[in-house]
Amino acid sequence: MNASGANMVTEFILLSFSCSREIQVLLFMLFLVSYILTLLGNGAIICAVKLDPKLHTPMYLLLANFSFLEICYINTTVPNMLGNFLSKTKTISFTACFLQFYFFFSLGTSETFLLPLMAFDRYLAICRPLHYPTIMSNRLCTILVSLCWVTAFLCFPVPIYFITQLPFCGPNIIDHFVCDPGPLLALSCVPAPGIELSCSLLSSVIIFFTLFFILASYTLVLRAVFRVPSAAGRRKAFSTCGSHLVVVSLFYATLMVMYISPNSGNPAGTQKVVTLIYSSVTPLVNPLIYSLRNKDMKAALRKIKILTKISQNS
Repeated sequence: MNASGANMVTEFILLSFSCSREIQVLLFMLFLVSYILTLLGNGAIICAVKLDPKLHTPMYLLLANFSFLEICYINTTVPNMLGNFLSKTKTISFTACFLQFYFFFSLGTSETFLLPLMAFDRYLAICRPLHYPTIMSNRLCTILVSLCWVTAFLCFPVPIYFITQLPFCGPNIIDHFVCDPGPLLALSCVPAPGIELSCSLLSSVIIFFTLFFILASYTLVLRAVFRVPSAAGRRKAFSTCGSHLVVVSLFYATLMVMYISPNSGNPAGTQKVVTLIYSSVTPLVNPLIYSLRNKDMKAALRKIKILTKISQNS
């Protein structure tokens, strides 16, 4: 895979968070609880959409797909990070590192494609309510979601292949908890400005294009909302869109800090904190954001809770 010569690197060391053994164990417990809560929260949303016929609409199908995506997303980084906290060697093989790189970025790109689709769905529901059922059918929603996943997973194989061909002859220490392109390119024995620039341009195009689409959709939504005569109608529209806007703000703000400019010079500590926010914190808070602001979702989750209690008592 890597033709770097006799001294080629076969594994990397992910330093993760440099601190004492006691703090490492404490962080392990903290992130383990966070990981379990993320799985439970997103899993509950998927179950609620699947079990409640009232939620078999494009809006909630998109939300269920988004929750499934979040589960996949955290599984690319958090299990390895948890193992690192308890490991003395903190090593990851060359192949595993680039596989993590591929799935981490492909799933992150899937999220940047799915968020505009959710914004488009809200635009149709609010600005074209009479045509919404015929335009955004469950079948079209499934096709668009599938297209988001497939396109995202086709974006990064070529850049990653060229990075694997760089000569990594040591050192092999990555001051991060994930195989990120910046620290990886810094370990190459030869400078690769072309690859670095192409990765940055690809990330920038994806981020700016999808963010522009979201902003355009919500500009039209807000214009339509302010034309609604009743205050109750405006509150309902804002409630429907508010959750999505909060998620978009959290996700895109951290992405733009990390990946817009090539070799932006972010300190290692800043990179870790920012990556931690969009890879671990947002998947945890997203279920809370969506469920706490949505009456239908709260009702469906209550039904699941009641059914769970009945099954436990029977």
